[in-house]
Amino acid sequence: MINFFVAFAVTFALCSILVPIGFGIARLLGVYAIVPERRCFVYVLFGKVIATIDEPGLHFLLPKLGWQAFIVNWLGTRHELDMRLDQEYLRSQPVNSEEGAPMGIGIWYEMFISDPVAYLFKNVDPRGSLAANVSNSTVRCLSNLPLARMLMDRHGMSRTVRDEVTPKSNEWGYKLGSIYIRKVHFRDPEMIR
Repeated sequence: MINFFVAFAVTFALCSILVPIGFGIARLLGVYAIVPERRCFVYVLFGKVIATIDEPGLHFLLPKLGWQAFIVNWLGTRHELDMRLDQEYLRSQPVNSEEGAPMGIGIWYEMFISDPVAYLFKNVDPRGSLAANVSNSTVRCLSNLPLARMLMDRHGMSRTVRDEVTPKSNEWGYKLGSIYIRKVHFRDPEMIR
């Protein structure tokens, strides 16, 4: 009976140590990769994208990468991208109404990565560029609108900005979701009083 417990304890200890070490070595050698939910792995070797894996789960790399699977972890790069929906709020973008009133527009938008390769390599800072593009489009498209329209037609203004920004964001690998004008307010303290 003691031999059974000794064998059990030794087997348990070896399995709890050797199995994770074996799986770690296999992962390090490029045998497999585990892609989490709403993530994407982009493998780059010698400056060339060799694979993009965006399906969650266990993936054996040899069928997908061929012989390059064994060297990509050593000589290449694996970029892990977050593909979840993200959102941002830009406060008080300065615009002037047709009547000359200095107004501020708060704009909320959501986005997610639609093309991982374009996101990585077509723009150095796609998130910052998208925020700048939304801000510039808001100021350019919504300046000189009648004050009554600014205060009442948020849906139409949101659609105008979205139509302006979408083509460029798609080029950078971002898919623009909803855009919503949340707040339209006066910026001049005298007008607020």
